[in-house]
Amino acid sequence: MQARIEFLKTALAPKLVKHFVSAAKVLDGSELPLATRELVNIRASQINGCSGCLDMHTKDAAHAGETTTRLNLVACWREATVFTEAERAALELTEQGCRLADGSGVTDEAWEAAAKHYDEDQLVALVAQIALINAFNRLNVITRQPAGDYTPGQFAH
Repeated sequence: MQARIEFLKTALAPKLVKHFVSAAKVLDGSELPLATRELVNIRASQINGCSGCLDMHTKDAAHAGETTTRLNLVACWREATVFTEAERAALELTEQGCRLADGSGVTDEAWEAAAKHYDEDQLVALVAQIALINAFNRLNVITRQPAGDYTPGQFAH
């Protein structure tokens, strides 16, 4: 795949990405588990068709100790037995948060399921993680950024 633009080589993009990365650093300091944040990143990137983010987050998750089984089953998490109820709630919220135009937004049921497992600060972090990965996905997909060459930790916050 050929990129439409060498995004990070433009004058504006590095400044923009710097602020996105700063937001990600705030989430790194949250009590939302890293495994949950990476599952959210992976599932959102699958839904949004972002190969660059999938490359990054699957590799970073594996590097942080995530199992191959769980990584391979994120796309079909509803049928898999390897995710906790809290992770399932986060994945459902992620799916609904990515597919806002497909239905009625985020259902009360999805929100209540997440709220059973996460406190208010963790919910804020979860919602922010979903929003942030969607922003990164859209930047990469719209500009058609290629994937496959990411090294784990390359863009570590």
